[in-house]
Amino acid sequence: MNCGLRRRRHRPRRGAWFDGWHQAARRVPSPNFGPRPPGHTVRLAVMHSISLPPGVYGGDAIERFFTNRLDPAGHPYFAGLAGVAVSAHFLVRRNGEIVQFVRVGDRAWHAGASSWRGVPNCNDYALGIEMEGLEGRHFEAAQYQAAARLLRDAASVWPVAEVVGHEHVAPGRKGDPGPGFDWRRLARLLRRSMR
Repeated sequence: MNCGLRRRRHRPRRGAWFDGWHQAARRVPSPNFGPRPPGHTVRLAVMHSISLPPGVYGGDAIERFFTNRLDPAGHPYFAGLAGVAVSAHFLVRRNGEIVQFVRVGDRAWHAGASSWRGVPNCNDYALGIEMEGLEGRHFEAAQYQAAARLLRDAASVWPVAEVVGHEHVAPGRKGDPGPGFDWRRLARLLRRSMR
């Protein structure tokens, strides 16, 4: 599913951004980022899902994972993540809280080997948004509301025109956010917020 964003119809909310940081987000800076290659700007948003350990919500395991502080002995599942250095720009918690790890102007490490519309390396030009949840399961109303606000605000500053899933940019390799993600609901919220 691809949710389009109509950038021209929305005016930026006053004070929504400061130097690539969303002012409504709680900042938890990750060391896992780099510069975007010359000539690349954010034009795509990639939706993901994550819970650590799988199916467990809340706690600080996701934040610890994206900041290289996850204790591999803390849970049997964590041992397989030892030494993995990844990040996303944002995490949307089950209650709608937004956590930001990487400045939008920087390249977060979320999509891996990926391609969209024939252009490889989505990390170079995409915004990575993690929804706290389990691949294939449902997500909360507060998460959709927060994600729509975040996408609307991003499209008011950067030329973000499309929203896709990790499953769409890395088919066969990734399956998130999965069939439990309600793309129609997100599209409705985006249409309503872009008027």
